[in-house]
Amino acid sequence: MPLTPFGRTVEAVLLHQQAATERAIAPAAVNKWDVLRELAAARKHYGLNDRDLTVLQALLSFLPGKMIEPSAGSPVVHPANQTICERLNGMPCSSMRRHLAKLVSAGLLIRRDSPNGKRYVRRYGGERVAYGFDLSPLARRFAEISDAAEAERALQARIKQLRETVSLMRRDLANLALLGEAEHPDVPHWTRFQDCAVLTARSLRRKLGLDELQLIASGLEQMLTEVKTLLEPVLTEELSTSDSQIEQHYQNSKKDSYESEQAAMAAHGSETIPQKDMAYAEKASAQILPDHTVSNQTPRSTPTEPNISLRLILASCGEIRSYAEGGITNWSSLQRAADTVRPMMGISSQVWEEAKRAMGAAEASVVVAAMLERFGDIRSPSAYLRSLSAKALAGTFSSGPMVVALSRRAAA
Repeated sequence: MPLTPFGRTVEAVLLHQQAATERAIAPAAVNKWDVLRELAAARKHYGLNDRDLTVLQALLSFLPGKMIEPSAGSPVVHPANQTICERLNGMPCSSMRRHLAKLVSAGLLIRRDSPNGKRYVRRYGGERVAYGFDLSPLARRFAEISDAAEAERALQARIKQLRETVSLMRRDLANLALLGEAEHPDVPHWTRFQDCAVLTARSLRRKLGLDELQLIASGLEQMLTEVKTLLEPVLTEELSTSDSQIEQHYQNSKKDSYESEQAAMAAHGSETIPQKDMAYAEKASAQILPDHTVSNQTPRSTPTEPNISLRLILASCGEIRSYAEGGITNWSSLQRAADTVRPMMGISSQVWEEAKRAMGAAEASVVVAAMLERFGDIRSPSAYLRSLSAKALAGTFSSGPMVVALSRRAAA
């Protein structure tokens, strides 16, 4: 391989870069710090790293002013190696030369060698001749560097978006696997889905490229399709029926509330119910079931613990964790958390005791946890819990559909 008079190799790629720079149309002068910022964004495109750019920043600091002229030979800096290393906070000279070589190979610098290999500037008459590092390629290639930086920013934005999508898909797969394990424990696939969610979470700890994320997203999409197919009976029949019953209950309760208020006013004749009491009655009655839903029912005995796993409850009702000291690991800790959050939700002690007697302490705690998830949608928590207690006494209530509905809502 040919060598320069100063022992440096002359590579074909180097000659090509220099020739391309000389042929480039000279634009206007550019701000050297704008070039450095854009080059930092596009450094992967040019095969550079942060240390290479640190050396370039040091060289730019030797250039007077802020602008880089595009004319070849004009913006030449000529510091000695020792001076450059001092400005680089003591970087070894061998490392500095290696980073300079990468900048030259990328076509961002041109070496202007003097006859004796030294870097200096001379004036011959009115002409200035400088030997050192020519920075004009930075100005000539600024448009190219800006385009590469913009492409890199778009790629990073795409990666960030896809990473968020993969994270949501992983969460949905984990929640649906928990739901499937609770509803159909005889199906042998739930462990495989949960393992996939765990392995995906581990992969997301690393810095993944676009191709890797697309591969993971494709695999998760296939698994989500499979798990939704397995859960289709649960997500279409049972839950749709449960939601329609809730919606009908809400509409009927408003009608009954209005009729009961009219009946009360008619019974009192000219007397009127205070406006404050009317408002409270409207709020409370809007959540109470119609009379026909609790009549002619045979009371049932309430089990000690709900017929649903604590793991699925915590996956669907995560807000309750914030009110548990030391976390929720068993039914007792869930009940303590419900006792803590109950007065904050506006549930009176009397209604709470009635709920625990009607449902059992564990079941009532699950109901409070589910209500906390949708607290903003419940106008009167005490009246709502009292209506559920009435259904529990009639043997027509279970907390399972509430938890399953919340799980489906999170996975939607």
